[in-house]
Amino acid sequence: MTAIGHDMKLAVSDRGVRLSKMRVPWTRGATSGALLLILGAWAALAPFIGPYLNLAYTPAPNTTWHWTAARGWFEVAPGAAAFAGGLLLLLSTNRAVVIAGSWLGIAAGGWLIVGPSLADVLNQSIGTPDPASGTRRQALEALSFFYAIGAVILFLAAAALGRLTVRSIRDAAIAEQRAAQADPDPEPDSATELYEAPLAPETSTTTALAGREQLSSPLSSSPLSSKPQSTYTLPDISDE
Repeated sequence: MTAIGHDMKLAVSDRGVRLSKMRVPWTRGATSGALLLILGAWAALAPFIGPYLNLAYTPAPNTTWHWTAARGWFEVAPGAAAFAGGLLLLLSTNRAVVIAGSWLGIAAGGWLIVGPSLADVLNQSIGTPDPASGTRRQALEALSFFYAIGAVILFLAAAALGRLTVRSIRDAAIAEQRAAQADPDPEPDSATELYEAPLAPETSTTTALAGREQLSSPLSSSPLSSKPQSTYTLPDISDE
């Protein structure tokens, strides 16, 4: 009976593992998603609102909301990708969707880091930090517009991807609980039917035990032992 109970537990765990293949707890990627939303929004808006904070790139370092094609490809596009990836991580519990959101963040962070080096190859000009700024200010502008923000986005997205691709026991338990709430009486699968097969009726066991007791009873209790035994006395030949 102990073995049957153990097998039943394994069957339930297998069901939970199957259900957890496409489900992931919301909290698994929520923090990374929220941070990617903030960082992605900054990466996309930094070239336009930077002059408000004395952070700017040429051309027009003193002009806000100045659009160029290079800013669209090298800043707005990766920022929007990171924002979309963070939104998927924050709102979805489907494993495939959140993994796709993580990859969007990874691609966005990588492009922010590598993109400025490829601008000349692609015949684009992303400009330079504001020449009127000091050396430290120019380094801060380069980091906050491209390299540092890209590295942080890449790190958060990669960490989220590592967490979301792991299926833990907790994931299986949560998936099992959700399935039980959605369908309180699910149809058992073949494995569950095998483990939950009914036991033999107790009457057969009782009959077998009664037959064993009859076989082990003494002969005196049988009907033949109750008959009187016949005796034979030898004749007395002492007078002859």
